[in-house]
Amino acid sequence: MLGRHHDDMSWIFPQLFGLVFPLLYLRGFIKPNVILSENFMKTKSYVSRSLGLTSLRIEVVLNGLLSTFQKFQQMASIDKLVSLGFQDILGKGIIIQSGCMQMAFGSIISTCEAPAQAQNLRDSLAVAKSDIVVKIGLRKGSRSFEEARAAGFTEENGSLGDIWETISGSDLTMLLISDAAQADNYEKVFSHMKSSSILGLSHGFLLGHLQSLGLDFPKDISVIAVCPKGMGPSVRRLYVQGKEINGAGINSSFAVHQDVDGKATNVALGWSVALGSPYTFATTLEQEYKCDIYGERGIQLGAVHGIVEALFRRYTENGMAEELAYKNIVECITGIITKTISTKGMLAVYNSLTDEEKTEFNAAYSASYYPCMDILYECYEDVACGSEIRSVVLAGRRFYEKEGLPAFPMGNIDQTRMWKVGERVRATRLEGDLGPLYPFTAGVYVALMMAQIEVLRKKGHSYSEIINESVIESVDSLNPFMHARGLAFMVDNCSTTARLGSRKWAPRFDYILTQQAFVAVDKKAAINQDLLSNFLSDPVHEALEVCAQLRPTVDISVPPNADFVRPELRKANF
Repeated sequence: MLGRHHDDMSWIFPQLFGLVFPLLYLRGFIKPNVILSENFMKTKSYVSRSLGLTSLRIEVVLNGLLSTFQKFQQMASIDKLVSLGFQDILGKGIIIQSGCMQMAFGSIISTCEAPAQAQNLRDSLAVAKSDIVVKIGLRKGSRSFEEARAAGFTEENGSLGDIWETISGSDLTMLLISDAAQADNYEKVFSHMKSSSILGLSHGFLLGHLQSLGLDFPKDISVIAVCPKGMGPSVRRLYVQGKEINGAGINSSFAVHQDVDGKATNVALGWSVALGSPYTFATTLEQEYKCDIYGERGIQLGAVHGIVEALFRRYTENGMAEELAYKNIVECITGIITKTISTKGMLAVYNSLTDEEKTEFNAAYSASYYPCMDILYECYEDVACGSEIRSVVLAGRRFYEKEGLPAFPMGNIDQTRMWKVGERVRATRLEGDLGPLYPFTAGVYVALMMAQIEVLRKKGHSYSEIINESVIESVDSLNPFMHARGLAFMVDNCSTTARLGSRKWAPRFDYILTQQAFVAVDKKAAINQDLLSNFLSDPVHEALEVCAQLRPTVDISVPPNADFVRPELRKANF
């Protein structure tokens, strides 16, 4: 999940008087008294285990019809039932009035997740003809009051106010501040929350930080998470597109970490629906942050940054023209490879190659797989032990002057020759041009993707989570931004945590591929046939076929004048 970022903005939306909640009785998750209205639907639920992984099966009958939720089975031996969201639910007017439920979306500094979620919730509730008021809370003096007002949130209509007053008066605080800000301000946030209220997160980072300190959440509040599988701008953009085409939107995962009154699961699922998520997957808060932070540093941002830089240097040093090299790398990955994997899976990339091209793919795949896994394995363990989380917190504190040392904010990552070449390539690209399918690039990229999948699988993550973090977020949410305007436009529209991780880990992938993988190819090292055989028969392909059925019904559109991205990136010359 890639959503939180830059300075000064704190979006909060409290005071929601009744929310869009699917009425669910999830045996083992929600007590029977959570069924607020038996007139709308009956529910059944099951928890099944297969291959040591837990999945959630939900079947909901609305007025005798299977309409709100739909079953997808045999996800690599794991039965899976996931919710159909947004128009299927909102269009049937499924609204639960849960008394005087106030909801706050609290923040202290800006995040790209915050404005996207606030606007999506507000718009969903309007479609549902709900009386809920979505309120933004900002710290006093924040420069973001102007932006909030421009988005339609005002003090006059009760949808804009002070952050701490907002949290204090709310029964649900959706805290979407940056991870570093959460680490520095969680005590104050907790102190302002009411007993028996709900803390809502879109990332498990705070849990990891508390665990590293030997601490936990207050025991008198519920803690839930809804984690969109894409950056904030994607969450908003696909939601807007989904107003016209049902099923558009960013899928989400949800977690119930702590439930003090039996209502937490309903709240989490309602939140996901109101965000516009076509499908919602179950996870845990701990598994989410491990998988999410790792994925950002891997194929989503950091690793793909590293491999394209390494490949550009290799191709041009071997005599390839710069613009052709860029097309054979970035245009290839963000165009034809992204489109093919998104709609047909990784095997379709391989099967579309000629026999000669497969030989080149095989050499690149065989040489790159284990070097990529080396860094990915290290990265996962750094996240799991808390080291990477501490690194993010410390980096956030270096953004400001302290101890007599200057401030070190994040610098630019798109000013080198490669990315200037990219500007020229994009300027002459024909509409709909997906670029060439270059086999060596495909072999390196798919090897990276498979290595990331294998680490997550061995660490016990579910296939829905593995595929979302290793495949879907990349091809359906992130790569389209690099295709539109280059690397920085993709990376820097993401959270502070993601941006830091990309900058930190990209050089590691660049170095290991250059020093190990490419050297092995040049020496004509023997191709590891077992690796290739395992790739062709891996059960992840079956799971990916199922997940492909759950992809958004439209491809995300990133127009040149996009107004749904971070403000400082809207007018930049990409």
